Amino acid sequence: MVNLYSIPMCPQCDATKKEFKKNGISYNEISLQDVPEKIDEFADAGFMSAPIVVTDDQTWAGFRPDLIQGIAKTTTVAAPAFA
Repeated sequence: MVNLYSIPMCPQCDATKKEFKKNGISYNEISLQDVPEKIDEFADAGFMSAPIVVTDDQTWAGFRPDLIQGIAKTTTVAAPAFA
């Protein structure tokens, strides 16, 4: 599961979402405005900019196409079923 913590008017957040969609990566978008307690939690962990991406085994901040590509390589996209 991939969670994307974002803020409004965030070019890096938009670029991350676009890259996820381009690579067929499913994600849950969570606005940091809706969970302000997460801001302090992420800051305490050293994540100071949006977006913040949390997967099962890694967390990062900012637009990271290299890490998105890593997720894309390990994500299996179901092939369409033909009848």
